[in-house]
Amino acid sequence: MSKGVTIFIPARMASTRLPGKPLADIAGRPMIAHVLERATAAHLGPVFVATDSEEVAAAVAKAGGRAVMTRADHASGSDRIFEAMKQIGDGADIIVNVQGDLPTIEPADIRAALVPLDDAAVDIATLAAPIRRPEERTNPNVVKVVGTPVGKSTGTERLRALYFTRATAPYGEGPLYHHIGLYAYRRAALEKFVRLPSSPLERREKLEQLRALEAGMRIDVAIVASIPLGVDTPDDLEIARTQLGHH
Repeated sequence: MSKGVTIFIPARMASTRLPGKPLADIAGRPMIAHVLERATAAHLGPVFVATDSEEVAAAVAKAGGRAVMTRADHASGSDRIFEAMKQIGDGADIIVNVQGDLPTIEPADIRAALVPLDDAAVDIATLAAPIRRPEERTNPNVVKVVGTPVGKSTGTERLRALYFTRATAPYGEGPLYHHIGLYAYRRAALEKFVRLPSSPLERREKLEQLRALEAGMRIDVAIVASIPLGVDTPDDLEIARTQLGHH
């Protein structure tokens, strides 16, 4: 892809459910090192960790990566990566936000997130995978994307997002899709997004991507095969240790 791409990984220590999450040990390395390795392996462009913690910055440096120190008071990862982008003077056309708690994300899936941006009408691209486990259909911690199919781009199935919700939706027969919290923004879309006030549905569902939809921005979703493990709780951390301990 000819456009410049930069990946930012927001990482903060103040997680409510799993404090100190970026430095949690998984198979002998901190979680942030696993995410950094996978983002780098996507071979899209430079990778930076945006953090408010000197400890995280030190762990990133030890892993051979680059960290950018940001303010501690950001409301979202998108705000944090925007500050980091401004700090380093990055001029990339596309900014990818890879969450710092996805230690099993596949590099190919990170690349897949860029595919919808081949369509000039798309402002923001993200990922989802079909829900296969029945208990996920009704779990409010599993965010569902409701979208309309817009065909395939270079073999990747794609939806235009109409809504994101913690509820079980849409109703009726057919697949449900588990949203994966990874975003590829056009630079102008990220600049617009971080300047928007929080929106009513965003506050109600506690999903920042609804702010973009409520403002009329277009989000398209690349459908991938597998759901990476998001590490939010001590139980998730144990699963990650089991999965990555065998590699």
